[in-house]
This record gives sequence, C-alpha cells and structure tokens, in this order.
Amino acid sequence: MKTVLITGAGGGIGSAIAEKFAEQGYFPVLHYHKSQEEAERLAEKLHGTAVHADLSEISEIESMTDQILKEIGHIDILVNNAGMSVSGLLTDISPEIRKKIFSVNILGAIECTRLLLPAMIHRKSGSILNISSMWGQVGASCEVDYSASKAALIGFTKALAQEVGLSGIRVNCIAAGVIRTRMLDCYDDQTLSDLAGETPLNRLGTPEDIAEAAVFLCSEKAGFITGQILGVNGGFVI
Repeated sequence: MKTVLITGAGGGIGSAIAEKFAEQGYFPVLHYHKSQEEAERLAEKLHGTAVHADLSEISEIESMTDQILKEIGHIDILVNNAGMSVSGLLTDISPEIRKKIFSVNILGAIECTRLLLPAMIHRKSGSILNISSMWGQVGASCEVDYSASKAALIGFTKALAQEVGLSGIRVNCIAAGVIRTRMLDCYDDQTLSDLAGETPLNRLGTPEDIAEAAVFLCSEKAGFITGQILGVNGGFVI
C-alpha cells in the first residue's frame, strides 16, 4: 500500500494535494490541528485517516508519528504543507507570535521529517516535499517572519536532499505564488484583482495548481529530481 502524510490537510492546498494523491492510489493520512471537521470529512471521502497534532509542540509530533507508524506501518511520501502567516510590521509582531510562526512553518516540518526518516532510510525509498512560498525566495514587506521561515524551508530542502540522496530518498520544494485559499480572505476584491494583474498569467493560482505539481515531484516521473525549488506562481517571481 502506498501511503502519503500531508500536514495541514484541512486547508485548501492540503486538501487538494490529498485528493490528487488519492486519485493516484495512495492511502492519505491527513494531519490537522484546528480543522478537525474538514480533515475527518475528507479522510472519510478519500478512504484515508485523519491524525491530530499541534506542530509547534514536539511532544505532539512524536505522538502523531508514533501512531502513524504503529497503525499504518510506513509513510512513502511526506508533504510538509502546514503553515501560518501573520501580516504586520516586524516591530509590531510579538515574540510569542514570531515563535509560533517559526515553530509551525519550519521546526514542525523538520521534526516530522526527522521522525519519519529512519523508516524511509531503512526501506531505501521515500519522497519528502516541502511547501514553501515565493516570499521565501524574494521576501515580502509586512511578512518578514513568514518570508524568513519559508526561506528556511528552502534551505532545509537543499541540505537534506544532499544528506539522504544515497538512501534513495528525494527531497523537493514548491515555492507557491498567490493561491486562492482562505489565507487570502483578509484581502478585498480590488487587492485580489491587483495581485492577479501583477501575475504574468493574469490570474491567481488554485490549490489544484499546487497539487498537480506536488504529485509530479513525488512520482517516478521525477525520479532524477531532488533538491529543487519549483516555483508555481504564474510568473509572479522569475
């Protein structure tokens, strides 16, 4: 049985990725923190399972991964998709919020990976996909902490790919552009229209755009691709 763990699967991008992997015959393990209803409903629809953890707490990540390995046996693909963003001037973001952003966006991804890697190395097979952002490549005003945490995820991808390549494990990253999810609900229609206009393909991205790229990077078709950062942004950042 082919298995995939998707963190943050209750959100727009995570759920789209889960559906696309399920179409390819994978058993989806859907992680959630607060989106329990959405994750459990999707797990039932896709004949998978939902698991809970606050990714800012290492003890909860350990409990989640232990549960997965005991009940399912192994994970073939790990998609580190969970993330959070808070807009504001650097000087206005509290240390508590900053710690939470980095804990979820990068440290949570690292810990999930660390705990699932030994089984992948033992099997000499596996794929890890990190969902970053184009702001991790170029930075964004009023999203300094988010940009920095997503940049760290890109560095993590490149370094780990070199470390585990000999074990038959590939590590890649998607740098997402402006994707139409609940994260954009704070913007009015004019702002969204302006963002689409700034995108060379003249539209906002969809969760399905990210999902298609995710499945490709984790598939045999991408068997000679590792350590790469794929921009799925409509040309916003080139």
